[in-house]
Amino acid sequence: MKLADLDIIVTAPPAPGWGGRYWILVKVTTDTGITGWGEVYAAAVGAEAQCAVVRDVFERHMAGENPENIEMMFRRVYSSGFTQRPDPTVMGAFSGLEIACWDILGKDRDRPVHMLIGGRMNDRLRAYTYLYPLPQHDLTDFWIKSDLAAEAAVDCVSRGYTAVKFDPAGPYTLRGGHMPSMRDISRSAEFCRDIRAAVGDRADLLFGTHGQFSTGGAIRLADAIAPYSPLWFEEPVPPDNVDSMAAVARATPIPVAAGERLTTKAEFGALLREGAANILQPALGRVGGIWEAKKIAAMAEAFNAQMAPHLYCGPVEWAANIQFATATPNLLMIETIETAFHAGLIRGAITVEDGFVTPPSGPGLGIEIDEDLARAHPWTGDGLHLQMQEAPCDYVDENVFEGGAPVGKT
Repeated sequence: MKLADLDIIVTAPPAPGWGGRYWILVKVTTDTGITGWGEVYAAAVGAEAQCAVVRDVFERHMAGENPENIEMMFRRVYSSGFTQRPDPTVMGAFSGLEIACWDILGKDRDRPVHMLIGGRMNDRLRAYTYLYPLPQHDLTDFWIKSDLAAEAAVDCVSRGYTAVKFDPAGPYTLRGGHMPSMRDISRSAEFCRDIRAAVGDRADLLFGTHGQFSTGGAIRLADAIAPYSPLWFEEPVPPDNVDSMAAVARATPIPVAAGERLTTKAEFGALLREGAANILQPALGRVGGIWEAKKIAAMAEAFNAQMAPHLYCGPVEWAANIQFATATPNLLMIETIETAFHAGLIRGAITVEDGFVTPPSGPGLGIEIDEDLARAHPWTGDGLHLQMQEAPCDYVDENVFEGGAPVGKT
């Protein structure tokens, strides 16, 4: 059995657009007619350019190869161009293709992927969700008003979720780590206070940031929210500064979580060695794929750290996360996004019930892709999957951050 053909679909989720502006789905077919699906979570270049990278990686390093040879293909890509270092764009391309290889192998053997990577360790997977606006909420007010977030949290808990995530401390600025404004610190504490009051001890609070703070700023913010006992403080400083993240981890009792923007075991190993994070959040469509994520999980075990795979894209990466999580002993929880479009693309094969996911038992990733639905929503914009703002933090007026990637914004 050899890898023969590649097709790429770039699909754009309709409003409200949770999961990013577009998703890059890859369809790989073998010379024996077996098709595998994967998803690329790499956002540093435009969709057209990223698709060109995917094609180059496939044609240069994978076409004609036995899909079982995951290690060999990984080493080819990791070493491509005499590099042998983490490259999020190239490794992101490989990640989606690698996921498709596992889907192929599972289908060829009529076994779910998790049975090929260690077996069924977890029968139910604890899930968490971001707080998203309810139908009655204003899309702008929601991200800065703690009472609306508390209403959304109560709704999530009523549906069985035992953990909810929110990130009211924006903005995400390309200028690097900044000192948060006092308004942002106060708002963050208010969100934690009101959500904790609304859900009590029925749910953990997951405080999200996206690497936007200086070391001192992150510590000040952590001190303000610590009284409400968040389960984690996510990526408090830029991901390229491991020493700074370790300093924050030492200064706060809140566990530090990180990893959605990292790729390969090399970068996660640095976090573990420095004590910078004890909850790791690989995005399987960027980190190097399912097998690389398993290696990271094994390293984490040795440091008594837990795994919480990241999701801010489409349902194919979600399916890969679930296969990985099912076979991972040091799993904390998995991220979910529930929209009709997510569900429709995989024909409802995976669902969240009472806050948990039951791993599918079907072959491969356990999903079936609705190609017609994916192709009916092509991406036609020129923006990136996610983008950061150029303007600095506003210390005079309100910092208004719109969560996710609202449809129509480029």
